Amino acid sequence: MSESETKEEQVPEEEEENVEEEAEATTEAQVEEPATTEEAEITPAETETAETTPAAQEEEAAGEGEEEIEVVEEKIYTIPLRHVHVVTPRGKRAPRAVRDVRDFVARHMKAEEVAMSNEVNNALWSRSINKPPRKITVRAVKDKEGKVIVYPAKAA
Repeated sequence: MSESETKEEQVPEEEEENVEEEAEATTEAQVEEPATTEEAEITPAETETAETTPAAQEEEAAGEGEEEIEVVEEKIYTIPLRHVHVVTPRGKRAPRAVRDVRDFVARHMKAEEVAMSNEVNNALWSRSINKPPRKITVRAVKDKEGKVIVYPAKAA
């Protein structure tokens, strides 16, 4: 009887191990399922982009560089930079052109504080320090605080 009793005792132990393994496997599967459903869900950012109308996208594209500035005055200027080539030595022409653009806009818009956008700065430095452009067309926007921001002129 001892042999049969040991066999009977061993079998339930093995069954208990199988039951425990199955329980662990089901809990792991349950943990993994919510992760896969979360990945399948659409995030709020995706719904906003999908629901935007073409008109809303055009409005966003129109004000790319500007952040809701209350415009008091806006003018387009073509600034001559010929004298930069004549007066300034080669290695200092682009910085001089940047200063001249700031001075020109400050003088014509009657402002003390002038900020330039990266696009205008890149245009002045596009051909390195030695050869800035001979003229540049810019759009100057003055806000209610008297600060002027210089943007490149939009193509007509």
